Amino acid sequence: MSSDPAGFDPAAHLPDDLLDRIRERAPIHDRENTFPEQDLAELRDAGYLKILVPAERGGAGLGLEQAAVLQQRLAAASPATALSINMHLVWTGVAKVFSDRGVPGLEFVQDGAVAGDVFAFGISEGGNDLVLFGSDTDAVPHPDGSYAFTGTKIFTSLAPVWTKLGLHGLDTTSDDAPKLVFAFVDRTDAVTTSDDWDTLGMRATQSRTTRLDGAVASASQIVRRIDPGPSPDPIIFGIFSVFELLLASVYTGIARRALDLAAATVQKRASKKTGLAYSQDPDIRWRIADMSLAYDALPPQIAALARDVDEQVDNGARWFTLLSGTKHRAVVMAKHVVDQAILTAGGGSYFSSNELSRLYRDVLAGMFHPSDPESAHSTAASALLGPIES
Repeated sequence: MSSDPAGFDPAAHLPDDLLDRIRERAPIHDRENTFPEQDLAELRDAGYLKILVPAERGGAGLGLEQAAVLQQRLAAASPATALSINMHLVWTGVAKVFSDRGVPGLEFVQDGAVAGDVFAFGISEGGNDLVLFGSDTDAVPHPDGSYAFTGTKIFTSLAPVWTKLGLHGLDTTSDDAPKLVFAFVDRTDAVTTSDDWDTLGMRATQSRTTRLDGAVASASQIVRRIDPGPSPDPIIFGIFSVFELLLASVYTGIARRALDLAAATVQKRASKKTGLAYSQDPDIRWRIADMSLAYDALPPQIAALARDVDEQVDNGARWFTLLSGTKHRAVVMAKHVVDQAILTAGGGSYFSSNELSRLYRDVLAGMFHPSDPESAHSTAASALLGPIES
């Protein structure tokens, strides 16, 4: 990806040589089912963990639009590394949404990112299809303003390395209960990380199950107390907007890599029948073009919505349809492109040592992230037709 007209150079934040090293390590972590600690260390040294922190607080001062481009670039090198780092960037992105809008409460996230903290995302719970709008985790208030959290979080990316876990739980005992409580806890004996991540794809994210047994978030790390259910609160908008757009970026980056690999393969292989490179075969050319046409639609969509977040554009009630729709389209597009790339590249791509084989497995994870296909379609239908009548 080249520099944009405003002077933003992705290579300044993710140099080619760094991406080459990350790409070389990706198949090893996939095969060995290990977390890419060296990737994290090099990304930290490059300042990548603080790209969304304002310059005046010691960060790079980038916007979500620029971070989305960078995540596409990182995902093209290692999808699992990009997806795990996504969760840290979500929290620093939410902190940016807060600070841009004059909402206090997440300055410690920005300062922590500069100091070297790694923030993980502890929202998903087994069987909780309310996701952000509800929680099965108990949040018990203490007299000093702190909260103790007890429950189980799933898909906790960065599990081996995080230093602070952003989560939510339900307070059912306060006078104004029920309240959803969003907070951060430190890694202590009250937090148990299970070694249970053995999956089809995205193996290096090490998104293990996390069990909380009275894990305490201090009063200074309680970010928000809100009513359960859909809400215009900045914590809901911040998480939803940053999460969806950075997820869309990761899967769009996978599609870019698959397209590039397919194009390179057909230019190197030749037909025994015609003696010509497969790149001259009309059917293969059509398939490559089809992949490109599908891919080309997503980067501008992501950029436009990320710019809207950065510039505080008021899309009103349309926000949730726009955001969930973009994430959904990115995943569907990426799955299609990888499928076509496998067909285009031929039987060699079926071997587990082939990069396209790994991309084929990694891209499947996209369907399980919120918003899943059912939720995205429900959101769009409700926006156009109103809610289902009871």
